[in-house]
Amino acid sequence: MIDEIFNKSVLVFGCGNILLGDDGFGPAVINRLEENHALPDTVFAMDAGTSIRDLLFDLILSPGKPARILILDAVSQSDRHPGELFEIDVQDFPENKVNDYSLHQFPSVNLLRELKVLCGIQVKILAVQTKTIPEEIHPGLSPEVQASISDACRWVLSQTVGGT
Repeated sequence: MIDEIFNKSVLVFGCGNILLGDDGFGPAVINRLEENHALPDTVFAMDAGTSIRDLLFDLILSPGKPARILILDAVSQSDRHPGELFEIDVQDFPENKVNDYSLHQFPSVNLLRELKVLCGIQVKILAVQTKTIPEEIHPGLSPEVQASISDACRWVLSQTVGGT
């Protein structure tokens, strides 16, 4: 697996905890991609769970870099509707929020910025608005977030197969 991460031109990471409701969106998208779509040989898709920070750190240190990183994650913003998909640009994060913005509690927005600015990697984040994230173990996505998986797969395919 490590060789694949460092030798592919496009990396797709699904972030989230499948045991916490809508937080499992990223892994669910990766699962659907693997089951229903043939990705090009230049693409590596991975359920990163909640360990995206370690992967990004390894990428910064690695001699080989991808051309593009796509991240799929669930977020909670008060001005959005459950199941709504939207892109987040790492450059748009306010400086005072970089370390506490919770894309899986990774203060990894700074790592993504480094990969984008210092390494020249195109970084795109597709987020879904959660309906609920339970405080206790409760696997399974809400119907609203579940319904957005197909559109998220189309987004990934447009970024990998078509190469926008």
